[in-house]
Amino acid sequence: MQTENQTSKIKPADRLASVSEYYFSKKLKEVAQMNAEGKDVISLGIGSPDMPPSEATIQTLCRETQNPDGHGYMPYVGIPELRRSFAAWYKKWYGVELNPNTEIQPLIGSKEGILHVTLAFVNPGEQVLVPNPGYPTYTSLSKILGAEVINYNLKEENGWMPDFDELEKMDMSRVKLMWTNYPNMPTGANATPELYAKLVDFARRKDIVIVNDNPYSFILNDHPLSILSVPGAKECCIEFNSMSKSHNMPGWRIGMLASNADFVQWILKVKSNIDSGMFRAMQLAAANALEAEQEWYDGNNKNYRNRRHLAGEIMHALGCTYDEKQVGMFLWGKIPDSCADVEELTEKVLHNARVFITPGFIFGSNGKRYIRISLCCKDHKLEEALKRIREMK
Repeated sequence: MQTENQTSKIKPADRLASVSEYYFSKKLKEVAQMNAEGKDVISLGIGSPDMPPSEATIQTLCRETQNPDGHGYMPYVGIPELRRSFAAWYKKWYGVELNPNTEIQPLIGSKEGILHVTLAFVNPGEQVLVPNPGYPTYTSLSKILGAEVINYNLKEENGWMPDFDELEKMDMSRVKLMWTNYPNMPTGANATPELYAKLVDFARRKDIVIVNDNPYSFILNDHPLSILSVPGAKECCIEFNSMSKSHNMPGWRIGMLASNADFVQWILKVKSNIDSGMFRAMQLAAANALEAEQEWYDGNNKNYRNRRHLAGEIMHALGCTYDEKQVGMFLWGKIPDSCADVEELTEKVLHNARVFITPGFIFGSNGKRYIRISLCCKDHKLEEALKRIREMK
């Protein structure tokens, strides 16, 4: 009879030592346990839209699912209807011309694009520039793939924009990619034409690739912008976009990237060896969703605007301050000087008020005095969270 654990001598790959389990993966387990104990935690953590996509999108999915010929493998490059819809969407809202046959690659959510782009461009030991604060996956996937992460600072006094004077002094000889994310998560800083023009100029002079992650440009934002609108940007830039946020489709996992034909082909070489195409009915429904008119986005933002007001009240109740000009589906606020540590504050709110709020340190050291509140929560839940926090105070 064998008593010893058979896996006791099995060790994980060395690359796992460079990363830890995703913060939200760990924290949501704790929240789930608290809920199982009947504590009814209100989660204001992740940015998962809780509203549905358009009715026409859902009807298209239901109808196309009934097609007996639509259940086979789909092209790695996505179906033509979806690529054409992405191209029309970029032309209509961003004023950017894209060739649907060569300059667009649909993705199973933009998160996988981070993996594919890094594999396509960065050799082990080469460097990538990652914003601090920034989306943690830029760092974790880079480390898993053997790239060296070099942080560049985003600070409140600079409007959460890159400090180009600081960047100019950095050694770029081993840098291959620079990750940017505007409208910015977690800070809500909006893109400007001037920022994008500076980034394109910087990339061309330094012979690096800018990868702009752009999923938030339709949330509480009157003027969506694309870095690809800058003349010459396609030569040195890749842009991600996602239907998760703009069209309330996070679980569908439909995103895209756009760039020049060579870059897209290099990325496809990686992607085609890792996964297959998405379900045809989902792609056709996504193509329908991309045809939404201004009224659709206005209705979505009316809900977010109401929630934003309540999130602001929560910030005030916690003594936090925030920039009113923020865009996107989060509210980013600075904790009061009287608070010694952001995690001390968020843990107190979690266990005393039963409200989960994200501490800013998970996005980098420049976020250690900030919190982030998600707007992906029904109004009555936000009102209840506000009530609990006021009572906790």
